[in-house]
Amino acid sequence: MGRRGSKQTKAQPDPDPEVRSSHPIRARTLVRSNLEKASVISNSIGSSQVCGNNLVHSLSSAADSTRSSSSSSSNTNDSGSDSKQPTDSIVVPSVDPHQILQSRMPNIKVFSGSSHPDLASRIVDRLGIDLGKVVTKKFSNLETCVEIGESVRGEDVYIVQSGSGEINDNLMELLIMINACKIASASRVTAVIPCFPYARQDKKDKTGDDKLAELMKTNEWKFRSRAPISAKLVANMLSVAGADHIITMDLHASQIQGFFDIPVDNLYAEPAVLKWIRENIAEWRNSIIVSPDAGGAKRVTSIADRLNVEFALIHKERKKANEVASMVLVGDVKDRVAILVDDMADTCGTICHAADKLVEAGATKVYAILTHGIFSGPAISRINNACFEAVVVTNTIPQDGHMKDCPKIQCIDVSMMFAEAVRRTHNGESVSYLFSNVPY
Repeated sequence: MGRRGSKQTKAQPDPDPEVRSSHPIRARTLVRSNLEKASVISNSIGSSQVCGNNLVHSLSSAADSTRSSSSSSSNTNDSGSDSKQPTDSIVVPSVDPHQILQSRMPNIKVFSGSSHPDLASRIVDRLGIDLGKVVTKKFSNLETCVEIGESVRGEDVYIVQSGSGEINDNLMELLIMINACKIASASRVTAVIPCFPYARQDKKDKTGDDKLAELMKTNEWKFRSRAPISAKLVANMLSVAGADHIITMDLHASQIQGFFDIPVDNLYAEPAVLKWIRENIAEWRNSIIVSPDAGGAKRVTSIADRLNVEFALIHKERKKANEVASMVLVGDVKDRVAILVDDMADTCGTICHAADKLVEAGATKVYAILTHGIFSGPAISRINNACFEAVVVTNTIPQDGHMKDCPKIQCIDVSMMFAEAVRRTHNGESVSYLFSNVPY
């Protein structure tokens, strides 16, 4: 009896006020389980603000219930002074739900490359945040230098850089920005690439030297060129630079997603295209959706099904890149409004030939709707001389200069789709809603 009294000492204050338990790991596990239960509730609600409110309410309720249960157990133990305290009793500290939310979800930072600052500004305006500070410059030997002007430690970083303009310089700038954020201890780095560079070099074509091909016509087998698959090379470069996630739009070939070992969200301009057709083409119910090549057949059939109209196809053969040899129209476009739909237009030789073919077949009006309007070389002059009512493109590539030079070009703003994709990715929500809806 005396021995027990001699060993009793005054309780020392807990050095760690965050966990006041003989089993701190178990205490943290209980807090984590409450958090998981609350996150299940939050995932069932679409709006991020409502999700946050419900999650805070659920965490508060969970913490209150745990504290009440722990206090009741302590009262029971206090009734007998000689009763031995159980070793597995847990006292859960007061938990601020807002602090847990901040620890689970790092803050967001959005940076812009030099290829499309206007789109990045629209994205951050939609998100209600400020654009991150970054300085990009070139040395006298044209090396690219990037300086991130604010801390990104533990942040969720998004870098907006489109594959347009000086593509090689912009791609290198993107890689350097990704690596700079990654080695500065960013929690996650996502590359937002509205127009993916080198997307057309996704396979080896049956092309080669004309004279050699002429000599090999007598043989049964067909030789293939020694061409690179540059889209795969770009995918490897982005991964090695440190990108954890890619957000892009209307890849030239959807199998490019398989070139990556990291998640890739390929958004579609189709919902915005459908909205533009319904609002700007009065005779859209008497229209026909036309693909300028066989590769876009799946795209036009999807749009035609949602508009409940028919579709047509133009089969083309090329002698070499950017030069069309012949075209054959498959489908009836007589006395209808023809709407050409494609993922991109570079020199515009294909869509201008297709427009002439549709007018010869009896189409009353011809529209062209493109996701990526590159418009290089003689593209603007060809569009001005063609029989288009309008050539509609998205702003995945800057179009201000093109619209000044060609009044037929109109632009669809898709910044809200990228902003919503960024918001949903940051909050851990699904982005599949954007595949069929415009978040206006």
